[in-house]
Amino acid sequence: MNAHANSEAASFRRAYYDRIKPMHLTPLWEELHNLVPREPASPCVPALWRYADIKPVLLESATLITAEEAVRRVLVLENPGIPGRSSITQSLYAGLQLIMPGEVAPSHRHVQSALRFIVDGKGAYTTVGGERTTMYPGDFIITPSWDWHDHGNQGLQGASEPVVWLDGLDIPLVRFFDAGFAENDEAQSQVVNRPEGHSFARFGHNMVPVRHRHASATSPIFSYPYARSREALAALQVAEAPDPWQGWKLRYVNPLTGGAPMPTMQTYLQLLPQGFRGQGHRGTDGTVYSVVEGTGTAVVSGERFAFAPQDTFVVPSWATLRLEASDEAVLFSFSDRPVHEAIGIHREQFLDN
Repeated sequence: MNAHANSEAASFRRAYYDRIKPMHLTPLWEELHNLVPREPASPCVPALWRYADIKPVLLESATLITAEEAVRRVLVLENPGIPGRSSITQSLYAGLQLIMPGEVAPSHRHVQSALRFIVDGKGAYTTVGGERTTMYPGDFIITPSWDWHDHGNQGLQGASEPVVWLDGLDIPLVRFFDAGFAENDEAQSQVVNRPEGHSFARFGHNMVPVRHRHASATSPIFSYPYARSREALAALQVAEAPDPWQGWKLRYVNPLTGGAPMPTMQTYLQLLPQGFRGQGHRGTDGTVYSVVEGTGTAVVSGERFAFAPQDTFVVPSWATLRLEASDEAVLFSFSDRPVHEAIGIHREQFLDN
């Protein structure tokens, strides 16, 4: 077919597309390569947020709005590739939340599952379902779907300081399904009716109360203290050699099932030895990392991001990640892997370089 014929055919097609557009029809053959790609092509991009840069403006926000006014005083970590979506990946939300001494973030609940990973400061608390836990840096705390929860900062032994944590939620995923519900509590704070550590005492020792019947898909433990998790990594470090791709990496589990602690998000803690130069790996689940200890470099699809404690970085779906550690480093991470596995689409590759 010559150039004139090609031009004429294209003109006929455009006219045809214009005629069917008011009928809310569109030709699949023009979009098939986008709808069914040969491999994932996420619009999200790798990015790193330096806590040293964010902390001053986060603290400044406390002069503009109270925790009660804001309900949750958070600066959203928005992926540069999808501006305006309040998302760090296509299916995950992340933000840094600040609570100042004496403040309370009022009680509410929502369908979206949430995690808190404590980044800076100590002495604040989260109350979930009538049980309160004091928060320390490195702690991983869950807010299950549709459970009442509030936060406060009363300090330890009278000493108060600003407390910051990383929020991770499945907001974009719930939004995709148009299934979001939320409700504000009548009281600012819940009545605490169980002692601190109650859920861990019942479920945190590879034992379950004999008459317990658990209906939720979320772990019955809602607070995983960093001290215990870090100790587990240290024991693993002594017992075996590091994995060439991920160092020593553990996943948090629901003790009743051995699966993910939340139905939509899996969480991990990993230790990289000093001088570690990891091989490349990638997966279909986009992953958000929070640096707990140490410094190093995340090489994401060839782009280098130098990280330090309290920084956050994101690795989009199917982007190749190589981790390097200048000194011993600990990373917390979360991803949407449970959803991928539940519907049978998860894929992962461990590369030789």
